[in-house]
Amino acid sequence: MAMPKVLKVHGLDLSYFTGKLEAYLRGKQIPYELIEMDTGDFKRCGKATGVAQMPQVEWLDGQWLSDTTLIIEFLEALKPETSVLPEHPTLCFIAQLLEDFGDEWLWRPALYYRWAHAQDARLMSHRLADGMMRDVPLPFFMRRWAILNRQRLHFLWLDGVRKSTAKRVEAHYLETLDALETVLEKQPFVLGQRPTLADYGLYGSMVRHFFCDPTPARIMRTRAPAVHEWVARLWNTTLADYNSTPFAGQLPGELTPLLNIVCAEFLPYMQANELAIEQGARQFKFSSQGAQFKIPTQRYRAWRYQRLRNRYQALELSIQQEINACFPELGTALSKPVTCPIEARIKGLPISTPTTMTSRTW
Repeated sequence: MAMPKVLKVHGLDLSYFTGKLEAYLRGKQIPYELIEMDTGDFKRCGKATGVAQMPQVEWLDGQWLSDTTLIIEFLEALKPETSVLPEHPTLCFIAQLLEDFGDEWLWRPALYYRWAHAQDARLMSHRLADGMMRDVPLPFFMRRWAILNRQRLHFLWLDGVRKSTAKRVEAHYLETLDALETVLEKQPFVLGQRPTLADYGLYGSMVRHFFCDPTPARIMRTRAPAVHEWVARLWNTTLADYNSTPFAGQLPGELTPLLNIVCAEFLPYMQANELAIEQGARQFKFSSQGAQFKIPTQRYRAWRYQRLRNRYQALELSIQQEINACFPELGTALSKPVTCPIEARIKGLPISTPTTMTSRTW
């Protein structure tokens, strides 16, 4: 399939998922131009794809790409010569699992640190008022006030952040940071000597939030210098330079603390969300080490969780047994059959005819 000479990526240089996609495109040496969205462009792209989110990528003949997980899969099929998917099926599955974890679990602490801390909120509300909202015909101070209140409402209050849960949200970042430091002080990338989907899946929150926002960045520099170095390394990585470097042949032992978080926190959270949707609820309760969260259900997250289970159940039995031997909770969670399938929001790439527009995030 032909592809544009230069991809037009509509997003923001402070956006979680734009950062994830940009790093991947840089690694694959796929030329792209970042078009900084304003509110008008955000709406235009949403109408073109059927999904109000960022980034959005212009393709050929009026077609579009959307959803970084699907975009990476699509581009991997077009350019397999610099693959980010490990050859060993166990490691390939773990890489996909960690992408889901990075996309759907680290989101809350990333947005918490940005909007709950005064210094971070002042900086980012200024940047968004001057950037994303530059086409809104209001004085700057009103644009800044509007974005600050909008973000705090959506990403703190409506996402279950209260005085009773704030410390636990902070811990989600700190625990993940410590677990990644254990891995990256021993090896350059998450699954060994070569970049994989696991790196890019964890990267969006790390590069655009925890590495850049003042409060979590200070923590990263002092608490996890190897993670700090990895963020810069991956941004400057060219995947072709690693073609002669073999993928790891087995799961690194240092990955255990990170996968323990996946098993103890992330998978129960995804299970609770899916169950609530099956029961017709709009919210669900989730407990994290004693902190009680009440969170809106997300059909997209349920779809991702079902997709992950389908992938696990499609593995050969010997591979499932290999995973279960190391992480029994993983096998228990992912062995449950999908009984109420969630319809995919995006049917396939490239997008030619959008469905009814739905909101995701930016």
